[in-house]
Amino acid sequence: MSRVRLTSDELEAALRAIGVERYHDKHPFHALLHGGKLRKGQVQAWALNRYCYQAHIPIKDAVLLSRMTDPVLRRAWRVRIEDHDGTLEREGGTARWLKLTDGLGLSRDDVVSMQRILPATRFAVEAYVHFVADRPLLEGIASSLTELFAPKIHRERIAGMLEHYDFIDEATLSYFSKRLDQATRDADFALDYVKREARTTEAQQRVLQALHFKCDVLWTQLDALTYAYVDPGKVPHGAFQPEGGV
Repeated sequence: MSRVRLTSDELEAALRAIGVERYHDKHPFHALLHGGKLRKGQVQAWALNRYCYQAHIPIKDAVLLSRMTDPVLRRAWRVRIEDHDGTLEREGGTARWLKLTDGLGLSRDDVVSMQRILPATRFAVEAYVHFVADRPLLEGIASSLTELFAPKIHRERIAGMLEHYDFIDEATLSYFSKRLDQATRDADFALDYVKREARTTEAQQRVLQALHFKCDVLWTQLDALTYAYVDPGKVPHGAFQPEGGV
């Protein structure tokens, strides 16, 4: 990484370069998932474990919200919590994710309990929540910039899973179709904030490191899924076991 203070445009380019190199759309697991190479039980394992991450997104955002002293920033950020938790008038992203797990034939109680997720999933997700609680606010906001790269993977996922899996339909993938616009809006807001507030070389380096960390959080979850359910298929005791084995 450069140790020279970057211009606003250079900082954005450096952030986007991290996505090109490290975002989890490059992980081999996604090629299998989107290419129809996984059995239903393996797709179930992915959806079950990913629920843990999805359920903690509004928790992470609530932690960030609690640290914001600017009411204008709080008003803008709290929309993210409503997007995932929903409101009295509309369902949120967490409910839409449960439509996916329902459609895959998983017990909702089993999913929501998170008792059968992989240990690495739990550790990665908890590490992310602790990161935004412990690090400066700027770094916590910067860690959300994986949203810059999310629409591309959402489009690939929708197209690939609809094409290759007869147990998937548009209703079960509604989480991803809704996030196409939400992720773009969220990323644009966070990117503007980071470019404006990262005024020193040190702050810029910390912003870049925060995005590196978040990419590692996402990548680690897929590493764990691959090891447990794909190759060589070592499912930890107490974790989800697909019918018929892996």
